[in-house]
Amino acid sequence: MKAAVISRLIRESYADRMEELLIHTGQHYDKNMSELFFREMRIPEPDINLGLGGGTHGAMTGRMLEKLEKILIDSAPEYVLVYGDTNSTLAGALAASKLHIPVAHVEAGLRSFNREMPEEINRVLTDHMADVLFCPTDTAVENLKTEGITKGVHRTGDIMLDASLFYRTLPHSSAVQAPEQFFLATLHRAENTDDPERLRSIVDSLNIFTDLPGILPLHPRTRKMMEAFGLSFASHIKVIDPIGYLDMIDLENRCKFIVTDSGGVQKEAFFFQKPCVTLRDQTEWVETVQSGANQIVGADSSAILDALRNPPMPKEWPNLYGDGTSAESIVEALLNS
Repeated sequence: MKAAVISRLIRESYADRMEELLIHTGQHYDKNMSELFFREMRIPEPDINLGLGGGTHGAMTGRMLEKLEKILIDSAPEYVLVYGDTNSTLAGALAASKLHIPVAHVEAGLRSFNREMPEEINRVLTDHMADVLFCPTDTAVENLKTEGITKGVHRTGDIMLDASLFYRTLPHSSAVQAPEQFFLATLHRAENTDDPERLRSIVDSLNIFTDLPGILPLHPRTRKMMEAFGLSFASHIKVIDPIGYLDMIDLENRCKFIVTDSGGVQKEAFFFQKPCVTLRDQTEWVETVQSGANQIVGADSSAILDALRNPPMPKEWPNLYGDGTSAESIVEALLNS
């Protein structure tokens, strides 16, 4: 989703000044969660698709590193642009830095301060390899400064706000049938899905809360772990297959509030001015919590139920993430670096 915004901008407005080689590692390999995004978000098929999804973190990252190194040697780019905090992000940064190719990191400086999260390790290591760092918030800039990173740092605003503002305007007929009032839930992080006690507590809490029906696009890994632990959702929770981004933001716009363990969905809730209940013990999007729009409840049943019955609501919705022009700022910074 982050790449979609910049790829579209390069092809539409900067094709005479910049060429992009788009590499898809295949980390997100479920058809509904990969091919659908490329088609819906009006970006071309990747120039190279490595198809390397699956396996442990180490095995996946190692395979990516090997393949990406060869591609970078052959293509000799001026920059390697990586996004977010995935294994693909870390592999791309490692491959480039070992070949002395400058690394540019979109969504730099985020910290949850939980080193048990693989994403936290990925984002910290990537930031310390990056030559150009694009930060979505002032907090992200300060996090980098605390770690001694001040060179090449740009406060650009959030690329996902660009995406939200653009894609919500596209004509779209939702494939998801929803009641007039509902809450939206997502659940996929390993800290929740791989821990039977946490997963059971979350599922039981959502099942107990019957004040409002819910819709939950279920991640394949979550479905697998629920089956393994003998868990299921009650009938008032409508469980659906993974959906595309346009359907997702449509549901985010229509729902009463959002329950999630996703970093991206926490932000999108804020973009749509929807209260958010976060099923994690920390968040990298601390501004949403400080503003009163987001409540961190972890997997504690009583905390979850209290938040569901009284969703957080700020006194106002401050401008935390820029004006929706971060993509232009990022591309211009690369051209001028």
